[in-house]
Amino acid sequence: MGMHTVTGMRKRILPLAAGTLLGIGLSPFAVHFAFTWGLFPNRDLGHASSYVREVMEIVNDNYVDPVAAGYDHLSRSAIHGMVESLDPHSEYLESKDNEELEEDLNGEFGGIGIQVEVRDGRVVVIAPMPGTPSERAGIRSGDEITAIDAKPVDPAGPMDDVVDRLRGKPGTVVEVGLVRKSTRARLDLKITRETIRMESVAQAKVLSGGVGYIELTDFSEHTGQQFDDALDGLLKRNITGLILDLRDNPGGLLDSAVDVAEPFFRKGELIVYTQGRKPGDREEYRAEADGEPVQLPVAVLINEETASAAEIVTGALKDTGRAVIVGERSFGKGSVQSIFTLKNGEGLRLTVAHYFTPSGVTIHEKGVSPQVEVVLSADDDEKLREQRARTDLTSPKEFRERFGFDPIPDRQLEAALDVLHGIHAFDGRVPARP
Repeated sequence: MGMHTVTGMRKRILPLAAGTLLGIGLSPFAVHFAFTWGLFPNRDLGHASSYVREVMEIVNDNYVDPVAAGYDHLSRSAIHGMVESLDPHSEYLESKDNEELEEDLNGEFGGIGIQVEVRDGRVVVIAPMPGTPSERAGIRSGDEITAIDAKPVDPAGPMDDVVDRLRGKPGTVVEVGLVRKSTRARLDLKITRETIRMESVAQAKVLSGGVGYIELTDFSEHTGQQFDDALDGLLKRNITGLILDLRDNPGGLLDSAVDVAEPFFRKGELIVYTQGRKPGDREEYRAEADGEPVQLPVAVLINEETASAAEIVTGALKDTGRAVIVGERSFGKGSVQSIFTLKNGEGLRLTVAHYFTPSGVTIHEKGVSPQVEVVLSADDDEKLREQRARTDLTSPKEFRERFGFDPIPDRQLEAALDVLHGIHAFDGRVPARP
């Protein structure tokens, strides 16, 4: 069986509203599919491939631009069209895209460990990640990146260009040119790249009334362990309930979604199942951990950007009565993709199944509807997205200077707190919030 992903939208996993996490790593999937035309020796394929070959020969012989009509370009374009016409989530991955997808799903990158953003026409450091090469090299928040390997940085260009230039294999060196905000001093730092692990848990803290709060930004290879660590830390603080924030979470690995849901289920209970094109293609994912499940009132925050693996967790907890869902209807991406390995480091992400909640409900193109609906305007959604991404800006004045608006109340979070406080008040365990 191949590595299953349930990524929802055509964007990089772990998006940061105000910045981009830099780093890169090369790590193979646990299992790869082999893909070769020889596996499909049937007459229909022979006729179809002959027809495609005939068209390619005509184009190659007659098209006005011989470079554009080269066989390599034509074949890649044909594959893109063939696969990507199936559905929005199937795609042909050329080597660079395939490498980036593997990095995203593995959750490990080789780089210097830094967050940056474009601010006032400059590429500025948000913060170095703790314990990474950038922090040890002395990079500070607010430093402007002016050059990489002695070549100027263009703030008007795509941020991906900056990311790609700072990325590289662990052990290689990158030279970063900086201007320090406080002194305007120019610095040239030679930094050796290392493997950087991305954190899926953006925040884990205790809110009013002793309610725990965990924000998950994606579902990559290490998400399950990172979530368990965060949950264990909160449980040791005797939290009275839990809010799981999955807003703007685009999904990721199916197995990681199961890992996050598992602490709330008894061993052997069904969390999710997938169904492929054949009746025998059903695959069930059940809780495997021993011991009693977490016994706490739980609220899950979702919005219209909550997708795929995040919807699996939401649907499983809602379907089995283990959580109250608060916010807006989720994205509605309920299909599963497998990654097939092609030649030359390329890949194929292909939809092979749909997933279903334990009671057999499909989320595909429907989404998960909240039990407590709190709809926000697009403007408020964007403001809250920036607020959650920039928890380092604790000063309202600094926040206003950076974003041009004052922090706004998070009405969805407030509703989730009200739900959990109401449950406790009903049970008579703690007083309701005033």
